[in-house]
Amino acid sequence: AVVSTQSTGNMDGTALYEAVACLFIAQLNDRQLTNPEIVITALTATVAAIGAAGIPSAGLVTLVMVLNAVDLGTEHIALILTIDWLLDRFRTMTNIVGDAVGCAVIERIAGSSIPTANDEPEFQELKNKDEDRNHVDHAVHVGA
Repeated sequence: AVVSTQSTGNMDGTALYEAVACLFIAQLNDRQLTNPEIVITALTATVAAIGAAGIPSAGLVTLVMVLNAVDLGTEHIALILTIDWLLDRFRTMTNIVGDAVGCAVIERIAGSSIPTANDEPEFQELKNKDEDRNHVDHAVHVGA
């Protein structure tokens, strides 16, 4: 449950990518974003990243939404499209590191109060069957 929550809500790489790409396109257009526009960019990028968590390579699609939020044109998005395959690897890496850190923090805070698969009766039953099978296999190999 911790990993699925983290992987849905913790899309740092995608949010960072969209915000930086928006600032890059603003600089290409010789446009200085105002403080409210920077806040709008950050909020829109964060919401878009969370909303696109299950869509592969959705960064470009949601980038259009972020650019439109601050009235930047989408004509320069082709420049980012050419290197998006590389940027996608860095976004994924950042997201995975963020997921791992988030899981570690939750584990540290909650400790042993988080139920694990080891606590489930079905797991114990499978584990006992596996141990019995290994014991029989060992006996067969020793007896042969």
